[in-house]
Parts: sequence; C-alpha cells; structure tokens
Amino acid sequence: MKVYISADIEGITDVTHWDETNLEKPDSRAACEQMTAEVTAACEGAVKAGAGDILVKDAHWLARNIDHHKLPREARLIRGWGQTPLSMVQGLDKSFAALALIGYHSRGGGAGSPIEHSMDPTFVHVKINDRFASEFLIFAYAAAWLGVPVVFVSGDKALMDEVKSVNSHITTLAVKEGVGDSTVNIHPALAVEHIRDGMAKALKGDLKQCLVTLPEHFKVEIRFKEHIKAKHASFYPGINTVDPFTVCFETDDYFEVLRFFHFM
Repeated sequence: MKVYISADIEGITDVTHWDETNLEKPDSRAACEQMTAEVTAACEGAVKAGAGDILVKDAHWLARNIDHHKLPREARLIRGWGQTPLSMVQGLDKSFAALALIGYHSRGGGAGSPIEHSMDPTFVHVKINDRFASEFLIFAYAAAWLGVPVVFVSGDKALMDEVKSVNSHITTLAVKEGVGDSTVNIHPALAVEHIRDGMAKALKGDLKQCLVTLPEHFKVEIRFKEHIKAKHASFYPGINTVDPFTVCFETDDYFEVLRFFHFM
C-alpha cells in the first residue's frame, strides 16, 4: 500500500506565533522538532496498517523543516518545491491508496488560529464556489481529482470542524484550539500518540468513504490585502475583476484551478 503524507507547521501542536514557523527565527527549532515527531508518528501508523511505501511532502515555507533521519525507512521525503501546480501534494498520483494531512490549519479570513491563512499571507481569503477555502479543501479537491481519498487530518479545531463538514468519514485530530491570539494545546507527546493510532485506524477503515466529492464547476475568488496584487492578478487569462481587491476565475477543470493558484 502506498500512502502520501503532506505536512504543514501552523497546525502542529504548540505552534502559535509566526516566529515559530520561520526557519530564520530561533523559536522555529522546537516547532520543527514537533513537526518531525508528528509526521514520524503518522508514518509509523501507516506502516502498522500495512504501508510499504510512504511519500512525505514537507509543505511549509522553504520545505526544509522535517528531519528525515527520524522518519521510518519506508518514508521518502520531498524537500523544497518542485514548482508544480500540485504544490503541497507534489508527486501525488492515482497510485496512492490514501492521503493524510498533518499540521494543517484553519482558513484565511476566519478566527480559528492566530496564524490562519490560505495559501499566501497576501490573500485575505480564498473562496471556491462561494465557500471559504482552507488549504485542506484546496488539496482535498486535488486528491479527489486524482481519485485519492483523504483519510486523516490533524491540526487546529476550527479546521477539524471544516473537515467534518466536507466529509464526516475522514478521521480528524484537533491538537489545539485557537482563542484570539492564543492556542490551547494538548500535550505534544499525546498528540504524537493519537496521530500514530489515528493514522493506523484510518487506513484500516473503508477508504472509499473518505473520498471527497469534487464539484462539476469551480468559481474561485481571491481577495488580496493590497489592491496592487489584485491588479497584477487581473492579467491572468480568464480572470474577472470583482472589485479593486478581488479577482474571480471559473473553470470546469480542477487542474486549471491548481494552475491558477500556482501563478497567483
């Protein structure tokens, strides 16, 4: 069984401030160590469930946060960015039995985390078919486009609520809850334990039930914090300008949505 794991850092246990997500800041060291521990646990759970090939994407910022030495030998690691539209799920294809998302976070424009965002901090929010979109939704749709179910997601509580609203069969783990400019976290060791057990249990379930339903048409809206960003984006083929800060793009092909995000 082949399993794909995409890992971000803003939804990792205890991560609360932007400095903890930035490799140039000393506060990031503990965050990277916990990110590695949580990804390792997900890999171990996958191996326990029968996975013989695990592909991990380090999907935060420079994509050089995870210590590969601490992952099981079954795990291959993608470091850096391949500059492909699949982005945070680079290399995912139809050969994978399942996708898991570790350390994912609540959407931009919400109040689920002190460090919420969707794709790019220059965006106020992203919408797909008038639904506010998190990075979970964007890449769950990418997985659905490829026919790969999302079986497990960990991160903040607000995101877990969104995941359940999209597909209640996906196993979720809230390792923390955002409250204003703070987070309330479970113990890091407990998070690791629950991720390992949850991943193993999820992969032994009915994976087909975890496949997210892909819409037939996509209307994608991005609202920028700066009007000059929207002006720049307005020259992308097929773009409509909604107002000085907001652009919209429509297509029936989800790959074109991913290409749109890639160039935004």
